[in-house]
Amino acid sequence: MSNNIEGKVVVITGASSGLGEATARHLAAEGATLVLGARRTERLQQLADEINQNGGKALAVTTDVVERDQVEALVKAAIDTHGRVDVMLNNAGIMPQAPLEKLRVEEWDQQIDVNIKGVLYGIAAVLPHMQQQKSGHIINVSSVAGHKVLPPGTVYCATKHAVRAISEGLRMEMTPYNIRSTIVSPGAVATELNDSINDPEVAEGMKAFYEKVAIPADAFARAVAFAISQPEDVDINEILFRPTAQEV
Repeated sequence: MSNNIEGKVVVITGASSGLGEATARHLAAEGATLVLGARRTERLQQLADEINQNGGKALAVTTDVVERDQVEALVKAAIDTHGRVDVMLNNAGIMPQAPLEKLRVEEWDQQIDVNIKGVLYGIAAVLPHMQQQKSGHIINVSSVAGHKVLPPGTVYCATKHAVRAISEGLRMEMTPYNIRSTIVSPGAVATELNDSINDPEVAEGMKAFYEKVAIPADAFARAVAFAISQPEDVDINEILFRPTAQEV
């Protein structure tokens, strides 16, 4: 029986580590054809090489999602190489949390650029192709923080709430084009996301919390695979999951 993943062309941003890397490995094992984007060229290429050496199909394209032309180039590489894009996973994100009163305005701007505009650039790059195909699947990454406001992550929470709003609007607008839309909202998952926290007190607290409850990134990969694997007339609109041990 088909898993509805094998042979699909899947573009993933933020693919060099964490959620993106785990998902790339998982989908490669399920037979997907991958086009991987991230800023860290060497790590990205190593991942693509490993997948290819193990019998999978992966192409690495250096991509910074804050640069719209680079996101467009990522999608263009998929189209030029494989003729289509079946799934776009807008995964790249950062989480430099700090209390608002510390006025880390540059970090606010960075989160808006990566977490919101990066998602929008991914949608903009892939949407015309999927509309022409009359098929496709756009998966955006929110968070438990997109459902709750948890200081000192106020700005981060705002960006993840925005991803949910964008995704729901996309879902409704794309119904005539047979394009599916999924939001995946993970809780504490072991990734490098905490490395983007520059406030020492917040970083220490988050590190302790994640060491206590975080689950492996493969949990996210399985959620993505579940959404993709559904029959084309089934649209999994949102997946919210946490470690069993996570209270908030």
